[in-house]
Amino acid sequence: MGFARTCSVALVGVEGVVVEVQADLEPGVAAFTLVGLPDKSLSESRDRVRAAVVNSGAVWPQKKLTVGLSPASVPKGGSGFDLAVACAVLGAAERIDPRVLSDIVMIGELGLDGRVRPVRGVLPAVLAAADAGYEQVVVPECAAAEASLVPGISVLGVRSLGQLIAVLTDEPVPEEDPDDAGRPHTLTAGLRMPGTAAATGIHGAQHDHGHDLADVVGQRSARTAVEVAAAGGHHLFLEGPPGAGKTMLAERLPAVLPPLTRGESLEVTAVHSVAGLLPPGKPLVDVAPYCAPHHSATMQALVGGGQGIARPGAVSLAHRGVLFLDETPEFSGQALDALRQPLEAGHVVIARSAGVVRFPARFLMVLAANPCPCGRFSQRDDLCDCPPSAIRRYQARLSGPLLDRVDLRVEVDRVTRSELTGRGARGESTETVAGRVQAARERAAARLAGTPWRTNSEVPGRELRSRWHASPGALDEAERSLERGVLSARGLDRVLRVAWTVADLVGHARPDATDVALALQLRTGVPRGVPMAIGALS
Repeated sequence: MGFARTCSVALVGVEGVVVEVQADLEPGVAAFTLVGLPDKSLSESRDRVRAAVVNSGAVWPQKKLTVGLSPASVPKGGSGFDLAVACAVLGAAERIDPRVLSDIVMIGELGLDGRVRPVRGVLPAVLAAADAGYEQVVVPECAAAEASLVPGISVLGVRSLGQLIAVLTDEPVPEEDPDDAGRPHTLTAGLRMPGTAAATGIHGAQHDHGHDLADVVGQRSARTAVEVAAAGGHHLFLEGPPGAGKTMLAERLPAVLPPLTRGESLEVTAVHSVAGLLPPGKPLVDVAPYCAPHHSATMQALVGGGQGIARPGAVSLAHRGVLFLDETPEFSGQALDALRQPLEAGHVVIARSAGVVRFPARFLMVLAANPCPCGRFSQRDDLCDCPPSAIRRYQARLSGPLLDRVDLRVEVDRVTRSELTGRGARGESTETVAGRVQAARERAAARLAGTPWRTNSEVPGRELRSRWHASPGALDEAERSLERGVLSARGLDRVLRVAWTVADLVGHARPDATDVALALQLRTGVPRGVPMAIGALS
């Protein structure tokens, strides 16, 4: 009779649970039983592990073998337990000293030839191991850089099961042929199938190299709204005719956002690791992600879900970045209304029969829409051919509760001939605007030091009204708008948040009447007689 144990990690969303993998050998008819609430892919590990052990030169024990995954009440899935199961079996067979295995966490899939394959979620799995007090982890060699992002952990990257056996038994490590250069791992290639990156439109901000805010012709009000949105993390709604530059503005917004901090980078990397979307050779995501799903995306694609354990959706893939919904009225109403809870809470909770998962979803949402089905409706001319009933139905596709959660609403005007031919003044560059945004973020961070909030958009309204006060009389116009029904109570709080962001951008110690007026103008679209440029207010 032989017994050995080692550890692996089961992922529930982006959180990990350390699982003890136990192997027990008893005399009897040769059999392999796997217990502990495994799913289909984990149950299939019996055949993968047996073939990998034999093809690595070790002897498979011809006894009754039971492998248990503890705690048994936690659902477990995926192929990341293969390496731990194989080593536990070899420890029970006394091919490896069981005492060596007990304090090591192992993560990786085994090929039939014994090679160790990459799996999703290496970073959150190693974070869970570190939180549980473990100091040694074994991962696939190609995932060692990702695992090394966690401080205080000793990471061993192995290319094959044979290499790991040699390391654990102090034998000469066999040389392994490297993978073909330029050829992706089969699992990594599978993660790029439609339904992952393609369906969610996920990109990093690096895709925007060569694009500049100065490329946007005209659109002074919209450019100001983009700057305010980036400085305070405020949601933005751009409405205007086709070809006016709505998509150009949204694509340039990630480059205006400040670089991610170390903690934010780890949060974003963990989500992308679980989704299998980390770019090759770049284990740490250090720029704001940009996610632009197609308007045919389902509710599950936006907020997360799927069969079995839920996968992160577009709102989580855009965590700490930008979620751009182009042609917003074309999205299904059910999918759009599902965004209400993540917009308020900063996370999304998905309940399935296999378990409840929680994904982070603190993103900056940008909505873009045409004013009518033909896209030419305007108060300034009569080019639109749509009947009034069609315009009302089209605009009613965006529900009031969703729009009430949007801080900035800007009408994007049709580009004029003089602007397009270059006779007008050229707009500011991304570098100039990003500098002001960074300075505004630093002012907000100094004011919010010691609180759980990082940007003005996160601060509750009661705190803004009781803890940080605007200048005397600055809110008079906003309060009158509340009495007339132009603003809701939530809308007044959002105007106050935007006013603090404007004050941070122009360098005011607290919002004055001009800052609040600009915030009201950006919220309601009604002119208030203030310049629509941050530089003119400073």
